[in-house]
Amino acid sequence: MQFEERFDRAFSPLEQAVASTRIPGGVLGMVDLDGNRLVRAVGSAQKVPSVRPMLVDTWFDLASLTKVIFTTSRILALAEAGTIDLDAPLTTLLPDLRQYSAEAWERKVTFRQCLGHQTPFPAVEPIYTYGHDPDLLRAFILQREWRAGPPVYSDINFILLGFALERLTGQTIRAMDPGRGFAFSAEPDQAAATEDCTWRHRVLSGEVHDDNCSALRGAGHAGLFGTAAAILDFAGRLLDGSGASARSIALMRAPLSATRTHGWERAHDGWSGGTLCSPETIGHTGFTGTGLWIDFDKGRAWTLLTNRIHPTRHFDSGILTLRQTVGDRVNAA
Repeated sequence: MQFEERFDRAFSPLEQAVASTRIPGGVLGMVDLDGNRLVRAVGSAQKVPSVRPMLVDTWFDLASLTKVIFTTSRILALAEAGTIDLDAPLTTLLPDLRQYSAEAWERKVTFRQCLGHQTPFPAVEPIYTYGHDPDLLRAFILQREWRAGPPVYSDINFILLGFALERLTGQTIRAMDPGRGFAFSAEPDQAAATEDCTWRHRVLSGEVHDDNCSALRGAGHAGLFGTAAAILDFAGRLLDGSGASARSIALMRAPLSATRTHGWERAHDGWSGGTLCSPETIGHTGFTGTGLWIDFDKGRAWTLLTNRIHPTRHFDSGILTLRQTVGDRVNAA
């Protein structure tokens, strides 16, 4: 199947989702190692309170893609440089983590465990409801006696990794270089709108949607903005090996569990990348409706960016089925 035909087939489910009003709009991008690349947009970047069209260069709140594009890449680069030991506890950089309880389990959590979501931290915690002073919230997160449970996907892992980056650099996350083609905000009229926020009392566009990231004024789990072009550039550099060291890319692909690698999700039954990608595929999604998948065996990557939570998250957008269907169309024989 020719690249253009494959792309057309993958774009069709996105068009259908927009036509059925399941999502306002979206952008699909695809790239491969043969030099082929396409990006196409459909629908609206904003519908409330005004209407704007979705464009191929619309900026998206990438949400949890921040974990892999920004935080994981930097943590693995620091490990490659010998600055951190992935199997050392976070306390090597965050000595004040649960500082009043020397035997606390939180003090034993390692960088690698956080990257692979293999810690007892809870899946969800409304940190933003404890206040909006970012310094006090950081202290709260570090000193809280967290309820322990079975390992689950948890933002707390990457919030703490973000704290470690801040300690190392002496900068807040938002003061750091976000990477080529990325930013920590966007011009409102150039961004895909997200939610009509119930506590910020406005439709969000160009400012971070994630509640905890907003209250922390930058964090390691969310907050990155970018276009489809920037994401394809990032993915292409991982595919051809120019975007990170061979060891870092190997760790991004190395299994830590049945579903996780270092930072990334790996292909498994029922995952967002569909059933037809190779076992050598990694990917990640974002709550706002974003996603990136990289198939190292087939030498291709694709990104599906939507504003599926606009104007509200409390609606069944069918995003999982859409992601899986697009992935299967991308990888059909």
